[in-house]
Amino acid sequence: MHGKILSKDGKLATHQVRTVANTLERMTGPTPADLTALPRTPLATAVVNLIQPLETPSVFNHSIRTYLFARLVAARLGLLAADEYDDDLLFAACAMHDLGVAPDGPHRQRFEVEGADRAAEFLTARGVPAADADAVWQAIALHTSSGIAERRGTLCVLVREGVAVDFGGPLGTDHLDAITDEQADAIHTAYPRLDMIRSLTDAIVTQAAKNPANAPRYAIPGEFLRERETSGRTRLEHACRSSRWGN
Repeated sequence: MHGKILSKDGKLATHQVRTVANTLERMTGPTPADLTALPRTPLATAVVNLIQPLETPSVFNHSIRTYLFARLVAARLGLLAADEYDDDLLFAACAMHDLGVAPDGPHRQRFEVEGADRAAEFLTARGVPAADADAVWQAIALHTSSGIAERRGTLCVLVREGVAVDFGGPLGTDHLDAITDEQADAIHTAYPRLDMIRSLTDAIVTQAAKNPANAPRYAIPGEFLRERETSGRTRLEHACRSSRWGN
């Protein structure tokens, strides 16, 4: 590319430059380092510092991979950060989507809602506008609600799809083939799976068993608890044995 893109007043047209740069990235593809890079913002750092000590390494890695996969799905859909979605909010919603299974929580309601409440409270305390905190709340509360999350805006769609891609197929996704083997290898090398399906199911069942309100009938935590009690394995655990990622 020769010369600079200038606006009428002679200043650099940053929006046009960003658009060209994004187009070039889609043409050449991100590097492995780009694939696993996390936002370098005070909010993102605070989110990591919150969840990493509370979650098992397996659940923590799943939360981060959810963001990395969601970002790839966004690229496939032609959604650009800062234009169609806020990358900081996407990271916050993905990284904290399983905060409801943290062992230090109040454990008085199903884990999706408990995690959404904790995430929104955390964001509000750090000065995030109420509307943005509520958008994160919705994305977390609805991340297990197929057919509903997809109709509640871009953030809900991307979090739901990021989670679904990390499960490798059994949760249902139209974008699993958007991830190349090379991209998946880079992400899994940086954030290994560590028997994620079993570890996350253990955490959900443990949280659900603490209070009947945590495990409503026909909700994910309620069904996981009952399936573990009756057969020792959930249907999702069985289905994930044939997922793209294997566990």
